[in-house]
Amino acid sequence: MTTERTPLVGREAELARLDRLLAELVGDVPGRPAVLDVGGEAGIGKSRLVHELCLAATRRGAAVLRGRATEYERHIPFQPFTDAFSDLAPEVVESFPEAAEVAPVLSGAPRSTDRFHLHRATAALLTHAAASGLVVVLDDMHWADAASLELLDHLVRHPVHARVLLVLARRDRQSPAPLAATLTRGTETGTVRRTVLGPLGERDCVELLTPDLARDQAVRLFTASEGNPLYLLTLLQAHREGASVSRLSTTGLGVLLLDELTPLTPSQGRLVQVVAVLGDHATPALLGPVTGHEPGQLADDLAVLTRRDLLRTGTHGRIALRHPVLRSLVRDGTDPWQRTEIHRLVGAELARTGAPLAGQAHHAEQSLSDWDPRAAAVLDEAAEQAAQTAPASSAHWLEVVLRHLPHTPELAARRRELMLRRARALGVGGRLRESRDLLHQVIALPDPGDGTGSRASAVVLCAVMERHLGRYSEAVALLRRELHRTDPAPSLADQVALGLELGSSAPHDTSYPAVRSEVAHTLEVARSLGDETGVAGALSVAALGEAYEGETAAADDFARRAAALVDSLPDGDLTGLCEPLVRLAWAEAFLERFADAERHADRGLAIARRTGQIYLLPHLLLCKTHVRTQTCRLASAVELSEEAEDIARGIGSDELLAFVLATRAHALVDACPPGDPRPLATAEEAVAAAGLGVNWWASIAWCVLGYAALTAGDPARAREAVLRAGGPGLRRMQPSMRPLFLEVLVTAAVTMGDLDAAKDWAERARDEAERLDLPVQRASAMRSAAQIRLGLGDDKAAADLFVAAADESARSGGVFWEAFSLLFGASLSAADPGGSRRGQAAWHRGRRLAVAGGCGMLTGLAEAVGPAVAAAADGPERRLAELTAREREIADLVADGLTSPAIAERLCLSRRTVETHLSRVYRKTGVSSRAALAGLMAGRTPRPSLRG
Repeated sequence: MTTERTPLVGREAELARLDRLLAELVGDVPGRPAVLDVGGEAGIGKSRLVHELCLAATRRGAAVLRGRATEYERHIPFQPFTDAFSDLAPEVVESFPEAAEVAPVLSGAPRSTDRFHLHRATAALLTHAAASGLVVVLDDMHWADAASLELLDHLVRHPVHARVLLVLARRDRQSPAPLAATLTRGTETGTVRRTVLGPLGERDCVELLTPDLARDQAVRLFTASEGNPLYLLTLLQAHREGASVSRLSTTGLGVLLLDELTPLTPSQGRLVQVVAVLGDHATPALLGPVTGHEPGQLADDLAVLTRRDLLRTGTHGRIALRHPVLRSLVRDGTDPWQRTEIHRLVGAELARTGAPLAGQAHHAEQSLSDWDPRAAAVLDEAAEQAAQTAPASSAHWLEVVLRHLPHTPELAARRRELMLRRARALGVGGRLRESRDLLHQVIALPDPGDGTGSRASAVVLCAVMERHLGRYSEAVALLRRELHRTDPAPSLADQVALGLELGSSAPHDTSYPAVRSEVAHTLEVARSLGDETGVAGALSVAALGEAYEGETAAADDFARRAAALVDSLPDGDLTGLCEPLVRLAWAEAFLERFADAERHADRGLAIARRTGQIYLLPHLLLCKTHVRTQTCRLASAVELSEEAEDIARGIGSDELLAFVLATRAHALVDACPPGDPRPLATAEEAVAAAGLGVNWWASIAWCVLGYAALTAGDPARAREAVLRAGGPGLRRMQPSMRPLFLEVLVTAAVTMGDLDAAKDWAERARDEAERLDLPVQRASAMRSAAQIRLGLGDDKAAADLFVAAADESARSGGVFWEAFSLLFGASLSAADPGGSRRGQAAWHRGRRLAVAGGCGMLTGLAEAVGPAVAAAADGPERRLAELTAREREIADLVADGLTSPAIAERLCLSRRTVETHLSRVYRKTGVSSRAALAGLMAGRTPRPSLRG
């Protein structure tokens, strides 16, 4: 809407800051903020300031898109974004490859995609549209719908890597908590820049806005307005129309605004009411049928109302009231029955013209005063359409239908089905407790006894919610109670569904052996029914349970049988195939069958996205993250974990978030160069999300924190974290991965000089690895043994063990661990008089694998030990022979541990002379540090470490 009715005064400092921000945008200055957050109370001038920014951006050649959230349409998904994107040039949309993917945001059209993929596609659209700079203004975001806030959160946490500036205007005190949290976090990271507008000063108001008034009158109006521009201008308008200053000084804003409506004719008043109901989406084509005005009368009334500045025309011919405060006053002042009738007429007209269902649903909701099957059908269909992209809106519309649905026997089945759908929408939208509570209501409903009930589905979904809430005992108890129910007993098909969920829930509560017999029974029942999906599910649950427990032979048998069956089944619409793929892929990952795991995870992702099973996406993405971390494809591993984190935060489960962040932290440890703070910070956040839990995911989080701490050079904290993860006897530590976690303990203990403890843990790692018979775990135990040999000073034996560990890792495709082992052993092998070539070869292969895999940690290690490997291969005596007598003397003192000042004092030289000699020594010997030089003088190389 246009806002330049009066000059902008008193905002020079703010305008200067905005001008600098635009200069950074069009100049593509690195480090500029991606979001501008403009805050302040109603009427303080946020929209006007933003309007000036848009004009300035246009003058600088940037494209500008403007959208607005509105007070009474808070359940229409993506409304401010859709409003803004309507300004996009058609050629921009037509040339965007993923235009169909962002249809829900572009136009409100339906699209079968998950909302997290939609967020990423929207970010890609912004990048595509930002060739010459792009400013996207989203006004009144304190009224934004939940889907828009979630999309905004994504754009703040993952800023678009293009010349894009998001500008938000909002009322601080009315902003919902999620919006405030998003922007606060963005401010802390530098993504968001904050501007708060306060009241105008007296001079600006009196001298610039009221120059035609006597000063005493102007001051009284200013005092009454308290420096609020909207209030002041409304007071001024009323004064010019004849109201006395004395009355205006005690008159509220609402009364003044409503006074403007008094002179209107009934026809004009009706038009203002309809526009107030429609918000920012009124057009002449819509106003005619709803008001019943003839075209001529409509044009005349619009002209009058526009001249009086009650209505303003914006882009695409849309008409709105001058200010949201005026809209609110008019709408709330309209008789409820009139509002209901207006909404009914608008809904009918939108249906006739084929408008998006979300807009129709809003008016259907507002028109409902009693049960109306047609309005309910619109809400039902809109809820179904929004289930994947805007679950909060879906849940809201279903709740509206349920609220009006008559409590009659013939509608009982529909009520149960609507409640179950709403519970799903609440769950995927992150409202886990509300979902669980509603599911308990479904479970408590009388069973119809005709096979049409959804009790078992409700129990299974309720158990999933309990799991995500960390209430594993409650989930298991609920499932067991239902399985053993007798009046009536669950059907055989229900027994399969309940048994599969029990097999997935129980290991988090106790251990897989506690449900082994029940999973076997589930498998038998599924076979008796000829339920191939159920059989695949039971085999996959068994494979994962046994793999987790380290029962490798049994797990391998179950996994191969499950894979054979799953691979033979078509995708079709088998939504039930997705969960078996999750469990099978993770089982194969634990069994180190990495290619099979990734193949099944990819298939699961395709089915989950197509069928809307959003809660399974993080598990599939994390499986791929784990596989790619193990196989040293770190860039994609980090990217996959990032997507999993987005979804986990949207689901709202602390338990799931802990697992996601732990897996992401592991990928970051390997991907980041030494000294990068992100891996440790992410691991710490994972532990915080896990809270006081003692389940599998909490244990994983603490173990990864130990790994990150060790890499960051804090062995004491690493040891403490892993011991905390394992608990008494380290029994809480995942059995199938214990050797890797024990390696952290061994390395930390050796570093701290506690060789006795290191020996005990290394021996346990060896025993565990022999039982597991998995190459990566066996290689880990070998490296633990190598650390012991290093602690005892037996470098040759340690070098041999690192080489063996590299060969063992390569057997299963564990490329990261192969490179890790090669680089740790390279300098030790090179130091052996007979192994210099082997050391060089190990270093070259390890570094090549690290660089190809994007592994910053190992690339840093390679650079650190490279000079020592080269020095050992060249032979120390030949290179030392090139030194002058003085250079050799200084090199000897460095090897003795003396600092440059100490050497200068000993040899009666200046410190600068010593440093000059040292630089020549470094150049001649090919080393780059005092430690490497000391090692060269001693005829050996520095010990490798995780810090390089």
